[in-house]
Amino acid sequence: MSEVSPEVPAQHYIHTTEARADERTRVLKHDDTFAVFNHFGDIAGRGRSEFGLFHRDTRFLSRMSMHLDDHQPLLLLSSAIRKDNALLAVDLTNPDIDRGGEVAIPRGTLHIHRAQVLWNTTCYSRLRIHNYGDASIQFPLNLAFGADFADIFEVRGETREQRGHRHAPHAEDDALVFAYEGLDDRLRRTHVHLGTPPAALTDRTAHYEVELESKAAIELEWSVTCEMNSRDAAEDAVPVDGVEGAPLRYDAAAEHATQALQSARQAEPQLSTSNEQFDGWLNRSLADLHMLQTETPHGVYPYAGVPWFSTPFGRDGILTAYQCLWFSPGVARGVLRCLAALQAEESNDARDAEPGKILHETRSGEMAALGEVPFDRYYGSVDVTPLFVMLAGAYYRRTGDRAFVQSLWPHVERALAWIDQYGDIDGDGFVEYKRRSEQGLVQQGWKDSNDSVFHADGRAATGPIALCEVQGYVYAAKTAAARLASTLGRTDRARALKGEAKQLANQFEEAFWVDDLSTYALALDGDNRPCRVRTSNAAHCLFSGIARKDHARRVAKTLLSEPSYTGWGIRTVASVEDRYNPMSYHNGSVWPHDNAIAAAGLGRYGHREKAAKIMGGLFDASQFFDLHRLPELFCGFARRADEGPTLYPQACVPQAWAAATPLLCLRACLGLEVNGVEDEVRFHDPYLPPFLEQIWIDGLQVRSSRLTLLITRYEQDVGVRITRREGSAKVVVLK
Repeated sequence: MSEVSPEVPAQHYIHTTEARADERTRVLKHDDTFAVFNHFGDIAGRGRSEFGLFHRDTRFLSRMSMHLDDHQPLLLLSSAIRKDNALLAVDLTNPDIDRGGEVAIPRGTLHIHRAQVLWNTTCYSRLRIHNYGDASIQFPLNLAFGADFADIFEVRGETREQRGHRHAPHAEDDALVFAYEGLDDRLRRTHVHLGTPPAALTDRTAHYEVELESKAAIELEWSVTCEMNSRDAAEDAVPVDGVEGAPLRYDAAAEHATQALQSARQAEPQLSTSNEQFDGWLNRSLADLHMLQTETPHGVYPYAGVPWFSTPFGRDGILTAYQCLWFSPGVARGVLRCLAALQAEESNDARDAEPGKILHETRSGEMAALGEVPFDRYYGSVDVTPLFVMLAGAYYRRTGDRAFVQSLWPHVERALAWIDQYGDIDGDGFVEYKRRSEQGLVQQGWKDSNDSVFHADGRAATGPIALCEVQGYVYAAKTAAARLASTLGRTDRARALKGEAKQLANQFEEAFWVDDLSTYALALDGDNRPCRVRTSNAAHCLFSGIARKDHARRVAKTLLSEPSYTGWGIRTVASVEDRYNPMSYHNGSVWPHDNAIAAAGLGRYGHREKAAKIMGGLFDASQFFDLHRLPELFCGFARRADEGPTLYPQACVPQAWAAATPLLCLRACLGLEVNGVEDEVRFHDPYLPPFLEQIWIDGLQVRSSRLTLLITRYEQDVGVRITRREGSAKVVVLK
């Protein structure tokens, strides 16, 4: 073992200098606005704290707190996001409130119910206080507000040499206004509308004098609206973001939010199983997916995660859409349309952009607009472009939507041209990366920590770097593009692409297979030396189909061996490797989406019981997490009896591709393929683990048909029965 430096933070690292007082953050999101509350329903977003009301990468509200007689209420019964993610409900009570040395209001006298909902660019709050005591009581109630207008990258820990001008807050009528003129020529304003007029109003605090008879109650409402204009816009101009006129009442906003989520769910199949806990995991995952989906001018797009990645990411959007594809193909359509519209047109070193390359990330905050971070439109991902083509092919196979892929074909061709002309930097036949932007990402695969690509002795690999999974994605992209070309009548192009894919697969096996480790090398460095390290990256080679069958069998065994498999999931890096650290971001942790891809890869090569083992470990882990919600990642410690998995600090919760994990895992276990081209549903040697006796899929759409299927586990087999069919779609079970 060589002596190596500690984990190296990425350029835009999320700094953590203090322990969280409580891990139970509460998140609401609607379109480009999200809020992170503590479990009391308050916001205390000072400095690098992630709490706040954010809109388009800016924190518009950094403080919203409630105090009774200068006391914070005690947490009493519950603090939870509703199952559909529409609203936050918190039940509290008062502590002992002393006056003059005596208890004036005994603890537990007041029931305090708080409810919050997001709709459009506004956060709506309702507060209800009920006096359950035997006597009338009086007490002051204070609501405090603040807005620091911090850019999301400032909240994450970036420092700035200069900021814009923050105006002094002011009160007007029954409202508070905070304003900030950014260096990007944007005027951002936060409007606090007090639906219940206070007794006194300062520039930051609304003061109420509450008098409650025994058994009586009082109800207050307020709302906070984010508005963003051009700085020179007239005061009465229509805002770029925000709403004109008075905000809605709380009930109306809650109804809008609830109906929107219900409508989205009703358009999808309904899933249920014989396992109530598994259903809870599924339902939470689906609710999270819907909350993270955002309407863009090009269709729905799943934003990557809250709080740090609530924006379109190319890789996250594509992989989330792929995981959902059998269940909800409309997500893939929106992702493909959006990324096609943002495809790079020209070379730009500051953005790591080249013609035909697909977007890594886009941001709309002040720092991105000024170039203080390179992410207004950043293209520094090596894998997103082949993944885009791969998803286009999978979408067509799922839907049979020839007209859409016809419109998409020019973008597919431009992506393929990037792979051949720009992706292969050194001309060795493999796609590599090496950043050109000084501010850009050093590592440009999905494991983008600076120290995530290394040799067996711990030395960092030097570029250009060819990752093993990227070669698999290129193989899958060319295979998918060949099918699309054939569909569109481009026979010669199809033949050429099939030949290129076959040649790549042969070359890949020769260069990447590490026989004594029974896995594929993590990468080839700039001198074409293999990084002989056991990692989860090899599982992606099964997922893409580039792996040889005999090698796939050995990789499957390696992935589920003790150094790699924790009992909860597969580690990003095996515990026997030099840089292994179970608490690192990419060098030993467990990522749910990475495990779902591994399960899909195992299923592709017929290892369905192993795929089910991965699904079972993740399902077990979900039972220990708050709201049974899988986080972005968790620590890679081995599973211990009667203990849950170890949380990773600063993980995004919810995260889109983590939320989509159960859908891809189920598909892997069932060998499920929904084929819109041939108008059929196929089950290839389906398998169900012992904890799932039955699965119902109600309303699965295949072109113009709708199917309801009952899948049942028997002692030696799995049966599939059609309980309802509308249309002509076939169901085929292959053994």
